[in-house]
Amino acid sequence: MSEVHHAITAHSNKQHMIVRRFLQLDAEREKCIDEALSRCLNGEAFTVDAINAVTKQINDLAKQGIIPQRKYVTVNMVREYAEKIRKQR
Repeated sequence: MSEVHHAITAHSNKQHMIVRRFLQLDAEREKCIDEALSRCLNGEAFTVDAINAVTKQINDLAKQGIIPQRKYVTVNMVREYAEKIRKQR
């Protein structure tokens, strides 16, 4: 019975680690998106490379099945969102 308990505990701990890592990566991705958006709104040059590097890490982690995947971001997506924000001002 003890072996089953240890197996369940190990599985639960592994899932918890995956979720924690996802939350860290998702926060980092949002920070990168905010930075690209801010640069775009200020008319500065920007890339989506950092966003998509983190997105790849998230999607690789998602292959383990317990967290959602994220979409890759294009420069046009950032520009379109920036334009939407400008119109709301």
